[in-house]
Amino acid sequence: MTNCTPDSPNSPESRESTKPPHPPLWRLPILLATWFGSGLLPGMPGTWGSLAALPFAWWIQSTLGPNGLMVAAVVAFFVGIWAADIYAKETGHGDPGAVVIDEVAGQWLTLALAAPLDPLYYALGFVLFRIADVFKPWPANWADRSLKGGLGIMVDDIFAALYAALGLVATGYLFGAY
Repeated sequence: MTNCTPDSPNSPESRESTKPPHPPLWRLPILLATWFGSGLLPGMPGTWGSLAALPFAWWIQSTLGPNGLMVAAVVAFFVGIWAADIYAKETGHGDPGAVVIDEVAGQWLTLALAAPLDPLYYALGFVLFRIADVFKPWPANWADRSLKGGLGIMVDDIFAALYAALGLVATGYLFGAY
C-alpha cells in the first residue's frame, strides 16, 4: 500500500509542489509565451511584455505597414493560445503572470488599428492598452473570468486592445492626426 500522507512523495500535494515555477525558457512555447523572457522580469510582467512588443511592432509596421502589423497580431493571437496553454498547464496556474504573449497580441492590435508610425502615438497606444488591460472593462472582464486555458489568457487582451484603439482614434481626431 502506498503512503499518501501530505508529506509523502506520492501525495497529490507533493506532486503539485514539485512543479517548476517557470518551465525552461529554451523551449519554443515557453520562449514565446514569456515573449523572450520579458514576462519573467520582476514586478509588472504585463507592462514588460507590452513594452517588449513595441520594437517588433515598429519594425513590422515600418516594413509591412499597418496591415502587416494586423496580420502579425492575428498570428501572435493564435500562437499565443497554443503557447499560453502549454505554459499554464506546466505551471498549474490558470493565467500565469509570466505569460505575456497576450499583451504582445493586444499591443500590436491596438497599434495596427489606430497608430500611425509615430513615437508619440506608439507611446500613447502603450499607455491606453495598459490601462484597458489592467482595468478590463466589459467584455474583457467577462472573458478573463469565464474563458479558460490559452484562449482565456488571450481573449481579454484582444478586448482591451479594442478599447485602447478606440481611445487612440478619439485622441487622433481630437488633435487632428486623422
